[in-house]
Amino acid sequence: MDILILIKAFILGVVEGATEFLPISSTGHLIIVGDLLQFNSERDKVFKIVIQLGAILAICWEYRARLGHVVANVGEPASKRLFVNIALAFLPAAILGVLFHDIIKTYLFTPLTVSMALILGGFAILLIEKYKPEFDTATVDDMDWKHALKIGLAQSMALFPGVSRAGATILGGVVFGLSRKAAAEFSFFLAIPIMFAATGYDLFKNWELLHANDIPVFAVGFITAFFSALLMVRGLLKYVSNHDFRIFAWYRIVFGLIVLAYFSSK
Repeated sequence: MDILILIKAFILGVVEGATEFLPISSTGHLIIVGDLLQFNSERDKVFKIVIQLGAILAICWEYRARLGHVVANVGEPASKRLFVNIALAFLPAAILGVLFHDIIKTYLFTPLTVSMALILGGFAILLIEKYKPEFDTATVDDMDWKHALKIGLAQSMALFPGVSRAGATILGGVVFGLSRKAAAEFSFFLAIPIMFAATGYDLFKNWELLHANDIPVFAVGFITAFFSALLMVRGLLKYVSNHDFRIFAWYRIVFGLIVLAYFSSK
C-alpha cells in the first residue's frame, strides 16, 4: 500500500470530520482538497461517501446515552416527541433526495455551483444574525412538530452542494425560534438518519467500485473522520453557547471566493 495514499486518506478524513457539522459545507471543502490532492476518481468519490459514516458515528457515540434512552423508552412523552420530530424533519430532504439524486450528482457538483452557494450562504448567515427573532425554544425537548417540519424543509436546501446541511438546519432552527444550542443539537440528531440514508443509497449505487485492497485507505479515512468530528462537535456546542455564527459567514465568503478563483485559473 502506497503511504502517500494513506496520507491523503488521513487528510480527507480530518477535513470531513472537521467540516461536516459546521455551517461551512463539507462538500465544498472535500471538492477543493480532493482536487489539490488529485483524489477525484470515481473510486475516490466513493471513499468520500464512506468516511461520512465515520463522522456520523461520532454523533452516535457522543449522544449514545440520550439515543439509548430514546430507543429504550420510546413510549415516554419526551422520547416519543424527539423521535417524531426527527422523523418529520427527515422526510422532506429524503423524498427530494431520492427524486433528484441523479440530477444533483450530474449537474450541480461543480466548483462554480459550490463556490456560489458558499458565498451566498455566507451572506444569508449575516442577514439571519442581524434580523433573527428572539428564541422561544431553549432545548430540543421543548420543540414541537411544527419546528421539526420547518427545519426539515430548510434542510432540503442543502441538497444543493455547497449550501451545507449543518448550516441549513442550524440557521433554520435559529430563524424558527430555537436557541443556538438547541438548533445545533437538533441538527446533530437529524444528521443521523439523513446521512445514513444518503450514504447507504450512494454506496448501493456504487457498490461495484469497492475493492478489498482499498480497505486500509477507507479505514484510515473513516477513523480519522470519526475522531475529528467528535472533537469538532464538542467544540461547536461550547462555542455557540456564547457566540453567534458570523465568523462562519465570513469564512464561507472568503473560502467561496478562493474556490472560485482556484478553479477559474485552472
